[in-house]
Amino acid sequence: MRPDRASTAAAPDLHEWVSFVLDDVTWLFDVTFLASNWSCAWSRDCPGVRTEPAPELREGCCSYGAHFTGTDDRERVGRQAERLPAELWQHRPDDVADAFTVDGSAPVTRLVDDACIFLNRPGFEGGAGCALHLGAVAAGQSPIAWKPDVCWQLPLRLEERRDDNDHLTRVLRQWDRRDWGAGGGDFHWWCTETDLAFGGQLPVYEALRDEIVELVGEHPYRHLVEHLQARPASQLVAHPATVPSR
Repeated sequence: MRPDRASTAAAPDLHEWVSFVLDDVTWLFDVTFLASNWSCAWSRDCPGVRTEPAPELREGCCSYGAHFTGTDDRERVGRQAERLPAELWQHRPDDVADAFTVDGSAPVTRLVDDACIFLNRPGFEGGAGCALHLGAVAAGQSPIAWKPDVCWQLPLRLEERRDDNDHLTRVLRQWDRRDWGAGGGDFHWWCTETDLAFGGQLPVYEALRDEIVELVGEHPYRHLVEHLQARPASQLVAHPATVPSR
């Protein structure tokens, strides 16, 4: 899916959505993002999420560490971290428990030199990037099983809503700057906002298949794919970040 699809200038941030009901749950999908060619720009001069561009640091969105979604998330990552040798983890502490701390009441990864302790820096012999990701690949496993939830889910966001009649709606959309809370306003750049990250060879729903299925399940995912594959690419709304007139 390339960004030369038909579009409209009716709104500055126009997205197309599709919904359907399965097993008494309404699913709502941001097909503009899911059909786009977004791809993580970490290895393509990503400027990072500091207050100023810093592509040379190759930190991506790891500058502030990972906030865990809960105890289960924290304990799962802790178990996998125990398996990581120093050859794959540049900043491995003597006691792996020291890789974690608490921010307020929320468990988070510690920072080393102003970035996540799991982030291997450029030039590290074991490989730059997330040590947990590298460990999963070395073990022949999915990074989903090793990384904090927020890290493998980005830039996807699943939300749940219940109406007054207790009907459940699940929404899968792109992760926006506002989803970081007040701190997101300090980012000089966020990857769903500009065309720098829209250079992938596959649409998001194919490239991030495993992540989407982990979030929504196989059945809803198949319905989404059937819908998207039945529509000509030229009829899909182009992602606003790829529209030159934006």
